[in-house]
Amino acid sequence: MASLVDALRALTVDFARLCLWLVLLLIVFAPLEKRWALHPRKLFRKEFGTDLFYYFLSGFAPRFFLIAPLTLITASIHRAMPGGFYSHVAALPLWLRFFAAIVVADIGGYWGHRWSHEIPLLWRFHSVHHGPEEIDWLINSHAHPVDMAFTRLCGLVPLYLLGLAQPLGSSLDLVPVLYTVVATAWGFFIHANLRWRLAGLEWLVSSPAFHHWHHANDNADTIDKNYAALLPWLDRCFGTYYMPAQTWPAKYGTDTTLPPTMAGQIFQPFTTGSVRPN
Repeated sequence: MASLVDALRALTVDFARLCLWLVLLLIVFAPLEKRWALHPRKLFRKEFGTDLFYYFLSGFAPRFFLIAPLTLITASIHRAMPGGFYSHVAALPLWLRFFAAIVVADIGGYWGHRWSHEIPLLWRFHSVHHGPEEIDWLINSHAHPVDMAFTRLCGLVPLYLLGLAQPLGSSLDLVPVLYTVVATAWGFFIHANLRWRLAGLEWLVSSPAFHHWHHANDNADTIDKNYAALLPWLDRCFGTYYMPAQTWPAKYGTDTTLPPTMAGQIFQPFTTGSVRPN
């Protein structure tokens, strides 16, 4: 009985946290998208309810796919690596560990994201995120829970492997917490319906323009580009960078056929899956 009460209390806290985040995001992005909209549209557009469902689903579900593999992987890593190595990394200044974590996690996230486009089994789940034909801040969480869990796992495992995150410490490790907050907030920003460019900073940090081209479906030359979540220079290094100087995508979405219902999009990848056209 006590465990059930604890579980319900944890769910209530998580729900309150997600509601608070949603209010803060609305306060920030609703006026920004009204003032600097790339594509003028109403706040409560046709698919707003669907994306709101995905927002809460993405807030609850991925952890259930993450806990077991992350625990197993990190425990195995820490048994295999010399203990002194992790003690040395843990002694580094917080700011250095944090910036190193951003680079390391984004490299892992880059490859997880790229594999999600290139491996058919992973594309079954990732195609859900590319289904929307209108892009705004809420599309950040329009994703299959398995897809979100996989990409997060690809970003978090290198942090634990290199000791930048310390799962076995006796106190809260701020590095993965700070990274998660920054990466999540930036994810909403780069999906926003904003006609913003970051001028000379666009080679260093991702912008709405950079990520909108990732969702572009204009032609074959524009798809499968700009995989990095935070650091566009990774795409330059790995040959997937695409950033025209003046233009924006004319069309978003995917040619992959997706089920019209939310339930279909959630359950189909476990069956026949979504087949990406060649």
